[in-house]
Amino acid sequence: MKQAPKIVIDTNVLVSALRSRRGWSFDLLTRLGKGQFEHVVTVPLLIEYEEVLHREGMVPLTSAAVDDVLDYVCASGLRQQVHFLWRPKLSDVRDDMVLEAAFNGQCEAIVTWNIRDFSAAAAIGIEVLNPDLFLKRLKEPKS
Repeated sequence: MKQAPKIVIDTNVLVSALRSRRGWSFDLLTRLGKGQFEHVVTVPLLIEYEEVLHREGMVPLTSAAVDDVLDYVCASGLRQQVHFLWRPKLSDVRDDMVLEAAFNGQCEAIVTWNIRDFSAAAAIGIEVLNPDLFLKRLKEPKS
């Protein structure tokens, strides 16, 4: 039996999911904690999620609703300490933080809408996928 894939979800995917109930990002968010995949969270990544999602006008939710989503993301995620720093590998330090979470959590992939921002991930064996491609792969028969 094949193990569920382990991923890191980039902040832009959560923003997209909370802006619209249509689309791949929301579909991915609704699958958290259902056993189809595992997602890794780190303290720096959760701080990033919180900071971005609480920006005025970023998502059409109350602060309490955003906190509820973040609580669920945290509760359903695999908590990972960061032991190896890869900075600077990417042009944005916040993207380096996502890459570090994926490496330290031994993830197969980073799920993001900004594929080009993670060009260095392949060099350390981490695939970078859009939510649509990741979810399509989940539906493929397991070998």
